[in-house]
Amino acid sequence: METNNSKVLYTAVTHTTGGRTGESRSSDGKLDIKLSSPGSTGPGTNPEQLFAAGWSACFIGAIGKAAANLNVKVPADLYVSTEIDLVSGDDGYSLQARLNISLPGIDPEVAKAIIQGASETCPYSKAIKGNVKTEYNLI
Repeated sequence: METNNSKVLYTAVTHTTGGRTGESRSSDGKLDIKLSSPGSTGPGTNPEQLFAAGWSACFIGAIGKAAANLNVKVPADLYVSTEIDLVSGDDGYSLQARLNISLPGIDPEVAKAIIQGASETCPYSKAIKGNVKTEYNLI
């Protein structure tokens, strides 16, 4: 998967059994979770929640880099609340997303530029671009 100009920095490895009502464990033992279907009362979390958490965390890192490129210090209390919808339509199942981003104390125009920069560099955002309807909302 490596190209001439890229270097693998990290590879996450998980082993999952049972699908949406199963279990998943990481190769290093740091992740060991039960899975349940969205909206069910079963134990554990669901893939949409895991995706939302991972994307939020990654996007905050991208915000830091985008802000640094603009010589802006990010506030300690910034946050990203990500909503992932599992959608059923004529073409089957799909996802759509809203990233609700709080950058308190930063001018809204500067904050929008930071969000734009982050959306262009965040690996999650890049991976889903064109495949998942996504809104980036400054709140």
